[in-house]
Amino acid sequence: MNTEKNHIPRHIAIIMDGNGRWAVERGHDRSYGHQAGVDAVRRITSECVRLGVDYLTLYTFSTENWNRPADEVATLMRLVLTALEDEIFMKNNVRFRVIGDIDRLPQSVQEKLKATMEHTADNTAMTMVVALSYSARWEITKAAKEIANKAIDEYRKSVEQGQQYVDSITEQTISENLQTQFMPDPDLLIRTGGELRISNYLLWQIAYTELYFTDTYWPDFGEAELHKAIESYQNRQRRYGKTGQQIENENSIR
Repeated sequence: MNTEKNHIPRHIAIIMDGNGRWAVERGHDRSYGHQAGVDAVRRITSECVRLGVDYLTLYTFSTENWNRPADEVATLMRLVLTALEDEIFMKNNVRFRVIGDIDRLPQSVQEKLKATMEHTADNTAMTMVVALSYSARWEITKAAKEIANKAIDEYRKSVEQGQQYVDSITEQTISENLQTQFMPDPDLLIRTGGELRISNYLLWQIAYTELYFTDTYWPDFGEAELHKAIESYQNRQRRYGKTGQQIENENSIR
């Protein structure tokens, strides 16, 4: 793995899958796997900081996860509170941010999220973003409503101004109204646990993201597994719709 700064993905997004199956296969209940998953978050966060990753976005709890058994949801909420007490943010100089439908979360979790964001606001080594009560379709729908409301405001001024606003809507307009507008799109998306799907995660943002799937369950995902994913990323050519020859020519000019 090339550890030079310009070869490390600036933004890594992870679907942390397999906690429950990991626990059941070892004769424990699913909550035991979620606790082990928190330990994996600590390991990967520290290693990403060491490698020079700027943004780490973790899919922690989807809007669909609200449909899980109530006791499992309650356990996950307690683990969120426990994880936010961890010193990993200050120890590693990590800034904390959250994306998702936060209003659906218990009040105690909302308050802790806000406090952690405020407490870590001046940290500069890396930004950890937790996707909590999040889904991409929810996010895009919310952005569309916000853009539509702005168009209505312009329409109230005049039909002409309203139409001018509608005509000015671009891909950038949508990106600027998403929850993730404060950070670049992911360079690398990792999914653990053996499933080969995106599960409603950052659908707009991963249009040209490199994807990496591993059978390793999240609690077993450590530094070596992270290095494999990054090495796979480094061995790919990111073309963004161009030909390989065009990219090689551009690189040779730099």
